[in-house]
Parts: sequence; C-alpha cells; structure tokens
Amino acid sequence: MKDIDPAIVAIERAMVAIRRSQSRRALAKSAARAGGGPAVDPTIFGVLDAVESRDGEVTVTEIATALGVDQPRASRLVARAVAEGLLERRADQHDARRIHLHLTSAARAALDHAHAHRRAAFTAATADWPDPERAEFARLLTRFVADFDAVSGG
Repeated sequence: MKDIDPAIVAIERAMVAIRRSQSRRALAKSAARAGGGPAVDPTIFGVLDAVESRDGEVTVTEIATALGVDQPRASRLVARAVAEGLLERRADQHDARRIHLHLTSAARAALDHAHAHRRAAFTAATADWPDPERAEFARLLTRFVADFDAVSGG
C-alpha cells in the first residue's frame, strides 16, 4: 500500500469535523443560541442559499442540482419555502412556461442574520490569527473548494 500523505489525512479529518459542525442540527442549535433572527428550518436554508448564490433568480431544476437532490424533493422544498413566505415564483419574461424563484424580504432577513452569525463565529475562531494568515487561509480554502468541486463533479 502506498504511503498516505499526512497532510491529506489532516485535510480529511478537518473536513469531517467541519461537516459535523455545519450539520442541520448543529446549525439549528447555534442559531437558537444566537437568537434574534428569523426562525427558518435548516433544511430550507439550503434552498435559500442556492437561490442567493445565483443572484436570486433560479429554477427548481437548478435548486435540485445545487442541493444534490432529485426534482420531486427540490419541488417539495421549494413549495415549503413559498408557503412560508421565503420564496416567490415569477414567470420568465422571455418564456412564460419557465418559472424563476426569488427571495422575499423575509428570506433576505433570515439570510442576513445567518451570514452575520456565521461571520461572527469565523471572526472569533480566527481572532488570534495574524491578518496575512487569515487572508492565506481564505485564499487556500476558496481554491480547495473550487478544485474539489471540479474533481468531484460538484
């Protein structure tokens, strides 16, 4: 068996720890402790994040792809978000058969609160880091995510 690079083992362990800390349950507990923000089911946050990452105009098919779920599951999640007043459906101006999803002001408030909460946690976690190290970490993590998406088909 080929020797395993210790750096790769460390990356794997760190990614597993990050995934655990970012689970729906962990995020819900963290948000509840932070308080003050709109209460949104963490499952729906994935939908809102997907819409936001595409500048607020996305189709259900694109949501399914972004979340790695099938079309019926994405449709159910979108229907819940619409029913909860977090998304609205609008007909495409060029093709009325195509429906785009847009964030509502309630969704924007929930996302803004989540971003502020996450950024505060990241600020606290890196508070003792020199600015150049924080910048280098951001650069390398961003590069890793892009490269990982490329090799994993994400």
